[in-house]
Amino acid sequence: MSKDPIKIPAVFETIDETISVVGHHDKHLKIFEDYYHVDISLRGDQLYVFGDEKKAEIIREVLLALVDLHRKGKEITERDVLYAIKMNEQHRLKELESLFDERYKIIKTVQGKTIYAKTFNQKDYYRKIQDNDLVFGMGPAGTGKTYLAVVIGVALLKKNIVRKIILTRPVVEAGENLGFLPGDLKEKVDPYLRPLYDALYDVLGLEQTEKMIERGIIEIAPLAYMRGRTLEDAYIILDEAQNTTKQQMKMFLTRLGFNSKMVVTGDETQIDLPKPVKSGLKHAKEILHGVKGIEFVQFETVDVVRHTLVQKIIESYEKTGE
Repeated sequence: MSKDPIKIPAVFETIDETISVVGHHDKHLKIFEDYYHVDISLRGDQLYVFGDEKKAEIIREVLLALVDLHRKGKEITERDVLYAIKMNEQHRLKELESLFDERYKIIKTVQGKTIYAKTFNQKDYYRKIQDNDLVFGMGPAGTGKTYLAVVIGVALLKKNIVRKIILTRPVVEAGENLGFLPGDLKEKVDPYLRPLYDALYDVLGLEQTEKMIERGIIEIAPLAYMRGRTLEDAYIILDEAQNTTKQQMKMFLTRLGFNSKMVVTGDETQIDLPKPVKSGLKHAKEILHGVKGIEFVQFETVDVVRHTLVQKIIESYEKTGE
């Protein structure tokens, strides 16, 4: 690492740009430092990199892309910085602003914040759900598989494209036995369905969500409740599908009725089924790939939209192969 700082040619034009892109207390610059193993110093609106010139030029390219996003009205987050770095490695940095195209704005939260597809795989996911009746979203935690599926469903409901939303997941969790949990069935299964409730509360608010559940417009239930039904004019999500058996998956998929959409989400690395039971998600992936009208989206660690440490944790575990 060079002892002399490399002055990065002018990137920022205003103080507002500088604050937005480098982050409060320079927290975004720390992401660059960790990723490229350099030291960065901000003096006024001028940046200096203690490292090699090639890395300094790469950092400048990413910063300029982030400045362009800011100028188009995007509030720059830590997630955006890390994703821009990853996209630069894939030579897709120029495509970054396409993520903020009006076409990929899905819905607004109750606080008025716009929800949009934040990564290229999320954008692909959004498109495929719009264009197909059965979509599988697979990949690690934090990639937005479930959250996006729910908010897209709410958007379709508000547009009267579907008449109800059904959210379900198998109640198989890390060896726990429901029979030993206190309360009635709803009280027992609700904790397992909490991520689905959280997404609904985000876009509908607590009161409206509860009203829609009471009226049957939104139904949240364990997978066993799907047996024997034909689901028409509905948007149905099967979450945590890696914990279905082959028989459960077949049962669920064959519930699809006219004017309905299904989204199946899961993570093949997080199977809680007892061995040697094969995951219904894995089996479905094997036999349904290539079937016209069924689409698969494979999310990756680069799509993680939680805290930047989550992405690093996932990558570290993947390196162990466990």
